[in-house]
Amino acid sequence: MTEHKLMTKEERHAAILERLMQFESVQVTDLASLLNVSLVTIRKDLTELEKANKLYRSHGKAILINPYATNRNVNDKEKLYTAEKRNIGREAALLIERDDTIILASGTTVHALARAIKPVHKLTLITASIVVSNLVSQEENIDIIQLGGMLRHSSQSVVGRRAERYLDDVACSKLFLGVDGIDFDFGITTTDMREAELNQAMMHTSQKTIVLADSSKFGRRGFSKIANLDDIDIIITDAGIPQSAVARIEELGIELIIAKP
Repeated sequence: MTEHKLMTKEERHAAILERLMQFESVQVTDLASLLNVSLVTIRKDLTELEKANKLYRSHGKAILINPYATNRNVNDKEKLYTAEKRNIGREAALLIERDDTIILASGTTVHALARAIKPVHKLTLITASIVVSNLVSQEENIDIIQLGGMLRHSSQSVVGRRAERYLDDVACSKLFLGVDGIDFDFGITTTDMREAELNQAMMHTSQKTIVLADSSKFGRRGFSKIANLDDIDIIITDAGIPQSAVARIEELGIELIIAKP
């Protein structure tokens, strides 16, 4: 980002949103210093952007996403926490074993796992995500089963009873599940009720449920509950996870994997 004393309001707004895409939250004072304008000007900019539903203001800072997770386009989500998601994906890929039959749900952290899968043995992969199918489509050692149903445009994945019915007749070793929120009182959540129902069917048919979530997901809730925390076997996240969350996960007896850079 380039500092400029004579930035127009539109240029400042673009610069603020670019900064938020990189860091998800930023202090008002830091924005004023970065853009070389007064606090009054920055606050006016943030008020306009909040009214346009492009950010949220909270206690002297701007944040990209409401603490109550909202449904965002997958292309926007791909720009957030890219390094953390890539590392989580690599750790998750290490859990895949010879001749596994696995389910990959949907979401950008699951996409990172798909990019990391390079099997030298046979693997059967079931997925709701069109993106995942495309990412692994050139791997000859992977038998891909693309679930059918109604397409969610925002996530580029399918939902609905047709997909759920297919899962009634299969048994899988592992489910790799992306979520929009992890709240220790409420459970794991997503923003879409239909996706939550499909995720529940995926959990029912899988021996082990592995949640892939960057550290920003802790303490947040999506609209629809998928499951309680004690239904989860493993959580893979990044080093930004709060220590309080680490302690709660240990209390629940869930295996925690913190992805290394």
